[in-house]
Amino acid sequence: QVQLVESGGGSVQAGGALILSCAVSGYTYSAGYIGWFRQAEGKERERVACIRTGLGGTYYADSVKGRFTISQDNGKNLVYLQMRGLKPEDPAVYYCADGKYCAQSGMDYWGKGTLVTISS
Repeated sequence: QVQLVESGGGSVQAGGALILSCAVSGYTYSAGYIGWFRQAEGKERERVACIRTGLGGTYYADSVKGRFTISQDNGKNLVYLQMRGLKPEDPAVYYCADGKYCAQSGMDYWGKGTLVTISS
């Protein structure tokens, strides 16, 4: 059973930065993906970024390209989402997930999420 635990959420000013962490334990797909997804209040959950476990290939949603960076530390079983230049549309609950391909439907295990807000 794969378990994922997100951390690092919080409140930041517009234009600021945060680093989210996802601690992964248990079995992971040797050629699968860890993804970050987000769900803002009143909106559907959307894909943000994915990384191919072990191989390092990445995907980014257009809305975060150039501002967010996904990376992994295989030795520590951690996946990070570095967020810079946070915009008013970025606040959401951010989830990490593990699965066979980079899409919500391809994810089999989900964390409980960490909240990112923007302070005025």
